[in-house]
Amino acid sequence: MFVLDSRLLQDTVPVGDFPLCRLLLSNDSQYPWFILVPRRADISEIFQLSDAEQTQLWSETTLLSKTLQQLFNADKMNVAALGNVVSQLHMHVIVRRKGDAAWPAPVWGKHPAVPYSTDESAVIFARLKTVLTEGFTFHEGQV
Repeated sequence: MFVLDSRLLQDTVPVGDFPLCRLLLSNDSQYPWFILVPRRADISEIFQLSDAEQTQLWSETTLLSKTLQQLFNADKMNVAALGNVVSQLHMHVIVRRKGDAAWPAPVWGKHPAVPYSTDESAVIFARLKTVLTEGFTFHEGQV
C-alpha cells in the first residue's frame, strides 16, 4: 500500500494525481518547486519500477517540466531524483529563474524555506488548474 513519506508530507502541499504519481508543491515560496512521487509501495529507485511505470514516470516528469517552464517563465528547469534524505522515490521538478534566491547554486540547503501564504498557494493552484486538464485529478480542497 502506498504511503507518503512523513518528511514529504510535512514539507509539501498535496496538489493531485497523475496516473502514476502524486504531485506535491514544496512549501517554499522562493521557488516553484514540485515533487512527483510514484504511488507505489516500498520503491526507492527508478529501476525498481516496471518498464511501463518507468516510461510513465518520465512522461509525467516531462509533461510537468514543460508545463511549469511555460507557466512560470523558467530560465532553467532542474529535475532530480536524489533520495539521500527521503528514500521514497520522488522526482524534484524545480523552476529556476536568474535572480531567484539561490541562483545559480542548487536550492537544497541554500536558504531556509519560506512557506506559502494561503493566498499564494491558491494562486499557484489556480494557475495549475488552467493547464493540468487531461489525465490529472486535483485533490479535494485544491482550487
